[in-house]
Amino acid sequence: MTEKIPVTVITGFLGAGKTTLVRHLLAHAQGKRIALIINEFGELGIDKEILAGCGDETCREEDMIELSNGCICCTVADEFIPTMQALLARPDRPDHIVIETSGLALPQPLIRAFNWPEIKSEVTIDGVITVADAAALSEGRFANDEAAVDALRSADDMLDHETPLGELFEDQLIAADMVILNKADLVSDADLDTIEAHLKVEMRPGTGIVRARNGHVDVAALLGMGLSTEDNLAGRDSHHELEHGGEAHEHDDFDSFSLKLDGVASKDHLLAVIEQTIRAHDVLRLKGFAALPGATARFAIQAVGPRVTGYFDRPWKPDEARETNLVVIGESPLDRVAISASLSGAMAAAA
Repeated sequence: MTEKIPVTVITGFLGAGKTTLVRHLLAHAQGKRIALIINEFGELGIDKEILAGCGDETCREEDMIELSNGCICCTVADEFIPTMQALLARPDRPDHIVIETSGLALPQPLIRAFNWPEIKSEVTIDGVITVADAAALSEGRFANDEAAVDALRSADDMLDHETPLGELFEDQLIAADMVILNKADLVSDADLDTIEAHLKVEMRPGTGIVRARNGHVDVAALLGMGLSTEDNLAGRDSHHELEHGGEAHEHDDFDSFSLKLDGVASKDHLLAVIEQTIRAHDVLRLKGFAALPGATARFAIQAVGPRVTGYFDRPWKPDEARETNLVVIGESPLDRVAISASLSGAMAAAA
């Protein structure tokens, strides 16, 4: 019998650092040839663009597969299973498969999909890794009990009651075989201890926590767990499954759209306008690429809540349109007209 190909599922909330972790993994794959399945949320293939070229020898461009027709946990039958079948039918099968889920994905339906007869005999889940944002948690974001995260913080509406976002975060924790507490360098040791104590309340007993900065984790700890997670589903039920007996779910609580900006004045002004817009319209996540005046390189933008960062990721290609394209993600319904006006209107006024 053909040995099953191990699969690592990487999940985590919006902006926790999943793509950064995957970049690190591809760059230190120890000779393994990896196929990467990316579940982009939004209309632009930003995560695939960020990852392209970071692991040329271990993950070729043709081995990067993007699922952009919706959250992977909602498109198991229609998109994920056929994608896996096509990947497994290739003559040069990969040594390992990594799945980077959308930040809005429930891991449980994806884990259960590995028991579908179409793929069960050929692949197995090596482990499920959930990436958590230590800096966001220390500020009382994406958690249910503020006091357990940081007793000194002022009240946060997201923590006062059970919310869809809070449930989603818990579901990703309870599904994990390992939790990566990323951005640990931005939080004090005392706060990290408090955050870990809070996370362990929501995690299954025995699940490990690893502190990391910039997604740097020993690849030996990420690959080769050998857990066959699909055969060990006990205790991983999501809130929705517990409440509705395993019925299918929908992500009506989330919305996203993309837009193009013209006439960006400067890097600093662009980042300031993005931060202002996020604060004014309660945007959860924003990401994209910008064309800055006089810059020969593309400027990558990542925003989680009001925290906005940017860096030049690579030179513009000769035949590439130098445009500023952004994806905005938030709770439904997003006021697309107002958000677009805040972003593009401010850019036009500054140009």
